[in-house]
Amino acid sequence: MTTIYALHENPEWFPPFAHAFEQEGVEFEEWLLTDGVLDLDATPPEGIFWSRISASSHTRDHGLSKDYARAVLAWLEAHGRRTVNGRRILELEMSKVDQLTALRAAGIETPRTVAAIGRDRVVEAARNFPTPFITKHNQGGKGLGVRKFESHEELAEYVSSDEFEEPQDGITLIQEYIQAAEPIITRVEIVGGEFVYAIQADTARGGFQLCPADACAIDPETGKPIMPPGATIQPEADQQLFSLRQNFNHPIIAKYEEFARRNNLEVCGIEFIETADGRILTYDVNTNTNYNAAVEAEAPRSAPRVLARYLAGIAAPAEPTLL
Repeated sequence: MTTIYALHENPEWFPPFAHAFEQEGVEFEEWLLTDGVLDLDATPPEGIFWSRISASSHTRDHGLSKDYARAVLAWLEAHGRRTVNGRRILELEMSKVDQLTALRAAGIETPRTVAAIGRDRVVEAARNFPTPFITKHNQGGKGLGVRKFESHEELAEYVSSDEFEEPQDGITLIQEYIQAAEPIITRVEIVGGEFVYAIQADTARGGFQLCPADACAIDPETGKPIMPPGATIQPEADQQLFSLRQNFNHPIIAKYEEFARRNNLEVCGIEFIETADGRILTYDVNTNTNYNAAVEAEAPRSAPRVLARYLAGIAAPAEPTLL
C-alpha cells in the first residue's frame, strides 16, 4: 500500500485527519516541518505527499516552516513525486495578493484591495479609500492584522504607534470594508475539485478571526473563549461560531470548483460574504483548510473522510474496466 505523507507544522490540527485515515484504512505518516535537515543528494521515499502548511505558522513559533516546506516540496517535485497542494499552492496559501489576483483572473469578484509594501506606504495606500476600511496582513491566517478604521487619521495614528502589527512579509493590505447583509460569512469546502459542503460562521461573535479548528476557539492561557477583533458579541463557552449551511446550492460553487481545477488546488476552503448591496465578494482561499467538529456532526458526509478517500484514490487508482 502506498503511504500518504502529511506535511504540516501544527499537531493540534491533525487529529481529525489521522482519525479519518484510520477509519478509511489509509497508511499515513506525519512529516512535521518545523525544523530539520534536508539532504539534497538523497532520494525521497515513494508515496503521496499532501501539504497543509499554514500561512499562520509563524504565530506558533514555527517561523521556519514556510521556507522549510518550500525546500521540501521543491525537492519532492524535482524527483517526480506526486504532491497534493504542492509547491505552487504553498505560494497561494502564503499570499492574499496571490489569492485575490488568481480569483479575479477566474472572473470571481473580490473586494477592492491595495497592497502597501512597507510600513511607510500604508497611509498612502489608503488615501483614496472611502471610510470605513480595513487592513490585513498579506501572509494571513487567523485574521492576522485585520483592523477596521473609521478615518484616515485613525489609520495614520495606528501606523505610527507601537501597536502597529508588522506583517510577516512586510505587505499590508488596505481593503474595502464589506457591509454584510447578515453577520455571517460562508466557506465552501472543496476536495479533489468537488464541493463537499458549506459552513457559515457567526461574525458577530467571531469577528475577523474565523479559524474553524477547535484549537482556535479557546485562549490557551485563560482557558476562556477568545473575543476576536471585530466581534460585537462576547462568545460563550458552549456557543458554536460555525454551523452547516443547510441545502446550499448556489452558482458560486461551480465557479469555485472551476477555480480549484484551474489552479490545481486539490484541497481548499474558499470564503465569501454576501453584501448588503447584493454582491458576493470572495476574499480568502484556505489551502490548509480545517474542519469544525460541530459542522462535521451534522454534515451529510465527513470532509476529512472524503479527503482520505481522495488521497487513497491517488495512491491506488482504480483499474480500468474491461468491456
